[in-house]
Amino acid sequence: MSDTVLYSVSDGIATILLNRPSVMNALDAAMIAQLRGACERAEQDAAARAVVLRGAGPAFLAGGDVSYFHANLPRMAELVRQGGGELHSAILALRRAPKPVLASVHGTVAGAGVSLMAAADVAIAAEGTKFMLAYSRIGASPDGGATYFLPRLVGSRKALELMLLSDAVDAQDALRCGLVNWVVGAGLLGAETEAIARRLAQGATRAFAETKQLVNQTHDQGLAAQLNAEVEAFARCAATRDFAEGVTAFVEKRKPLFKGE
Repeated sequence: MSDTVLYSVSDGIATILLNRPSVMNALDAAMIAQLRGACERAEQDAAARAVVLRGAGPAFLAGGDVSYFHANLPRMAELVRQGGGELHSAILALRRAPKPVLASVHGTVAGAGVSLMAAADVAIAAEGTKFMLAYSRIGASPDGGATYFLPRLVGSRKALELMLLSDAVDAQDALRCGLVNWVVGAGLLGAETEAIARRLAQGATRAFAETKQLVNQTHDQGLAAQLNAEVEAFARCAATRDFAEGVTAFVEKRKPLFKGE
């Protein structure tokens, strides 16, 4: 079986590359299993201080492989439960990962591609990228966490518009409604992704992890509990070497050199 998801680490940056370009990286069962493995590996990899999600070829991820769906129509309910569980394990690994996750998207971002991008902590898109939920076009409801992440990113009404009508959204509209953080020229996507990833990988990794956890839990508890969680998180950060380095660098009027410790 060929590798349809590739994993690599360089200079503290783990890259998860969706590698089925002949079908615009559309997901089938084998690819979902490899995606889960890559996401869980990134979650646990101590050498990775930031994670980048990318797609090979003309698209980031064009959703599920509809040809696979069609070939397996009599078993699709069973296959969805099995494959959906694996996809959702990948999504959960990205959200649990104690390091920032950056989605770098281009071309087509459809169906589960939108869900995977939304599961990342931040996202950068190339000008010309098209986003579409697409599920309603094949008589399905969303998966991959779309119904969780999109209402939080763009609001419930906009999320329902995107899900029910499945109209395409361009990169600038995605930026305006909060689906992505940055839009850059197509020729600049690689360089800008690298620059952001390096900033994240060279930052205070444990402070990033605490920040990510606080934001992840904010919708599930009240203000008093969140305030207490903030104090405890700050206290844990204050015991790290990176905090000592950050404070010392500030006093000495120099740039801090964080090591993720």
